[in-house]
Amino acid sequence: MTATLTAPPAAPAVAVRVVPARGAERIRALAERAGLEPGADAYAGTVTVIVAADTERALRVPRTPGPALFVCDTISPEGRRRVLRAGAVVIGAAELTEDSLLRAVHRAAHPHPSIPYPELSGVLSTGIRPHGAPAPGTPALTARQTSVLRLMAEGHGNADIALLLGCSEHTVKNVIYELMTRLQARNRAHAVAHAVRHGLV
Repeated sequence: MTATLTAPPAAPAVAVRVVPARGAERIRALAERAGLEPGADAYAGTVTVIVAADTERALRVPRTPGPALFVCDTISPEGRRRVLRAGAVVIGAAELTEDSLLRAVHRAAHPHPSIPYPELSGVLSTGIRPHGAPAPGTPALTARQTSVLRLMAEGHGNADIALLLGCSEHTVKNVIYELMTRLQARNRAHAVAHAVRHGLV
C-alpha cells in the first residue's frame, strides 16, 4: 500500500507518496517527524519517493508522472547525471535526516533552473561522459564553449577563464554570450544546469 503525506497548513502544500520497498518505513517516519502529516488524498504535483539500492534500480521503478525523489544507498556520478536528466532529485540514504528529506522533497516539488553546487560538483568532477548522444534538439557546443562552460561550473570568473584558456577576457565574454544564446539561458547557473541535464558537459 502506498502512503501519502501532505505538508501542514503553515508550510507550502506538498504531497509525498512513498513507494513500498525495503527502507520505506524509515522514510515515512522521517517525513512525519519533519512535519509532513499523512493526508487523505494525493494531487497533481505529488512527489513520489522511491527507495532503492542504487539509481539504476530507482530509475526502473514504475511511477506516476510528476516530481520524484530517489533515496539510494549508492549514487554513482553517471547515475546522478541520469537522475538529473530525468528531472528528479536524488539523495543518499546515509545522509538522510528530517531536514535533508524536507529540503529534497521541496526541491523535487518546486524545481529550480540551477543545480546546488555540491551536486553539480559531484557530477562534473569525474569527467565521465554520458552514454549516448545529447537529447534530440539539444544544441551542440564547440570545444571552446564546452571548456568555458566547465570552468564556469567550477566557479571561475571571466578573468580566470581567460588566463586558464590562454585567450583574452573579451573572447571569454563573447563565448559566454554565444553560450547563453545557444542554450537560451537566463544566467550562468542556468546555462550550466541546462548543459548538465542535456549531456553537453
